[in-house]
Amino acid sequence: MSVLSEFKAFAVKGNVVDMAVGIIIGAAFGKIVSSFVGDLVMPPIGLLIGGVDFSDLAVTLKAAEGDIPAVMLSYGKFIQTVLDFLIVAFAIFMGVKVINKLKREEAAAPTLPPVPTPEEALLMEIRDLLKTRQNQQP
Repeated sequence: MSVLSEFKAFAVKGNVVDMAVGIIIGAAFGKIVSSFVGDLVMPPIGLLIGGVDFSDLAVTLKAAEGDIPAVMLSYGKFIQTVLDFLIVAFAIFMGVKVINKLKREEAAAPTLPPVPTPEEALLMEIRDLLKTRQNQQP
C-alpha cells in the first residue's frame, strides 16, 4: 500500500473528519467567547472594581524612546484570556455532561429481545425436533 493511499484511507475516516469539523467550530466558538468576555463580562467587572478596563492593565518595563515603542507587561490581557478559557471550559463541560446524561438514559432503557425472522423460527423448530428425536432413540 502506497503512502498516498494510506493517507487517503486515514483522511477519509470519520474520526478525522469529525475532528476537523470540531476544530473549525471550536475556533469560531472561541471568537464568540472572546467577544462575550471582552464586551459583556469584563466591563461590569471593571466597573465594580472602580472603572478599570482589564485590557488596559499593564506594567511599563521600559518607556518609549523616539521611534522605539514602550515595553509593556500586559497582565490585563492575560486575565481576560484566562476568563475566556474558563468560560469555554465550562461550556464544554456542560455539553459533555448533557451528552453523558443522554447516553446513560439510552443505556438504561430496557431492550426487548429481537423477534426471530421466519427463517430463524423454522430453524429453531427443526433443531428442537432433532433434539427430541435424539432423546427418544434408545
